[in-house]
This record gives sequence, structure tokens and C-alpha cells, in this order.
Amino acid sequence: MNKESLRSAFADTILKKAQSDKEIIVVCSDSRGSGLVTDFANELPSQFVEIGIAEQNAVTVSGGLASIGKKVYTVGPASFYSMRSAEQIKVDLAYSKNNVKIIGISGGISYGALGSTHHSLQDYALMRAIPDLLVLSPSDSNQMKSLVDELLLTTVPAYVRIGREAVPVIYPEDIKIKIGKAIKWFDGKDIGIIASGQMVHRAIEAAELLKKDNISATVLDMFTIKPLDKETIIELAKSCGCILTVEEHSIYGGLGSAVSEVVVENYPVPMKIIGFTDDDIPNGSDTEVFESFGMDANGIVMTAKTLISKR
Repeated sequence: MNKESLRSAFADTILKKAQSDKEIIVVCSDSRGSGLVTDFANELPSQFVEIGIAEQNAVTVSGGLASIGKKVYTVGPASFYSMRSAEQIKVDLAYSKNNVKIIGISGGISYGALGSTHHSLQDYALMRAIPDLLVLSPSDSNQMKSLVDELLLTTVPAYVRIGREAVPVIYPEDIKIKIGKAIKWFDGKDIGIIASGQMVHRAIEAAELLKKDNISATVLDMFTIKPLDKETIIELAKSCGCILTVEEHSIYGGLGSAVSEVVVENYPVPMKIIGFTDDDIPNGSDTEVFESFGMDANGIVMTAKTLISKR
């Protein structure tokens, strides 16, 4: 299976769009290398703003640019934009209704050996609690490219979290997505698995493994954390009778919490949230850390079987 990073997909797409749309501006916080937007800065210097290591300022400047009609994409580490700049995102973007898209790169545990200071495991919780802010977590490069097209059509501020490393390409190049609408994989009846970001391809792999044991699973790619696709979640609860969520985020306040709110209010079924528990996260590669928390395909399979047995 081919792999591609979402960072490169975003960078290539936004450069092509900006070459024909002078209103597109990229704002960067000393992370043009990490964000892979060096070519953008070199080719379109008048559409590129370098703020330096000052994420709060970057958000405020972005809000100002948006207020005069610019289409602003603010690129930098998800860990710093979601925590250091939470107030600026809340006030200068969402409250002020400024059309800025925060592209939070190296989300989740992507920074690996740099440890907890660089992890973003609370960002879904923080961002989805802010009114008038889209919260998105695409799962592969082609979905990322389609998402850029969709974001250019919206005037609503957004927080987009993407990872650092290349991940399997699971969607065709011509995929068309709709913000707020989950993408369904398979048509299983034994369990529904809802995942976001790079957990999606692991959830799909887990569903394939479950199939070998005559267990049919439906997988939902919930790339839109907010607004949540409530209708599809309720349908899943009714058709499968239990739901397992998988996310590269704390088990508190993220995708699993959002799904459970919908389930408990509309069609209560047994649920389990797979994510990072209330513990310090050890330094290590994605593979090592996910395995230790049962977030790899085999871990998802084990948890799914346990949940099914409790229906």
C-alpha cells in the first residue's frame, strides 16, 4: 500500500490553489520546514507571512488578515496552536468569525522522542468546545487534498489536525468529501468502529482481522470531529448494537466523548473508548506507543471481541 504524508498533500495543494488565487495567505510560526511550505514561501513570498516562534501572535495576525478578506492558512505544530493559542483561536477567530484555517501539523504523538511537551492529546477536547469552529482530522493524503477544496468554500474558521509521518493511502485520488459527513467502510452488524486521523487505517485493518473470525464490523471514518455526524452514529448504534471508538487523543473529551454524548442521548448501547489513558505517555515511535496502549490493529481486535461479548 502506498504511503504519503498529509503535510505534503496539504503543502502541494495549497501552493497550487494560491498560484491562481492571490487572496490565499499562508502564515507560519518558524515551521516552514516541518510544514513543508518552504516552496510556497519561495514561490509566493508576497502571500507568505513568517511570524517566528510566537503562535499566539500568528493566530492574531491571521485573524487580522482574514478580517480584510484574505483566506488564511496558519501552519505550525498542533501541540502549540491548540494549547498556547487557545484563547486567540477562541476570541480572534471563532468569536470574531474570521476565516482562518489552523493547520496543526505533527498532531497526536507524531513528535515521538520529543515527548509530552510536543504531544497534542487534548486538542479535540479544547477545540470542539469553542463555538463556531470546525474541528477536523483527515485520515489520508487524498482526503486531505479534498478537504482543502472544501475549506476554500467555507468562511468558517477551522482547526485541522494532521500527523507527521507518511500513512497508507486508503482513498482514491478523486474522492469527494463533505464536512460533517462520516465515510462508511464495510456493512458489518456485530460492532461499529468509529475512528479519526491515522487511526482509521488501523480500524480498517482490525475489521479485516475480525472478518477472519466471522465477526462483521462497520468502520466509520469520522474525519469531522465537529460538526459530528450524529445521524450516522445513531444509525450505527441501531444496526450494530455496540460501538468502539479509536482516536490518537486522550480518552477524555475527544472523539469517544463526543460519540458517547450522541449515543447516550439517542440510542444507548455498550461503548468503549480506545485512546490515551490518564497517564504519562512514554517516548517512542508511533508503532511502539500505539501497541503499548492497545491502539494497533491487534489491540483494537481484542477490545472489540471483549465489547461484543458484553452486549
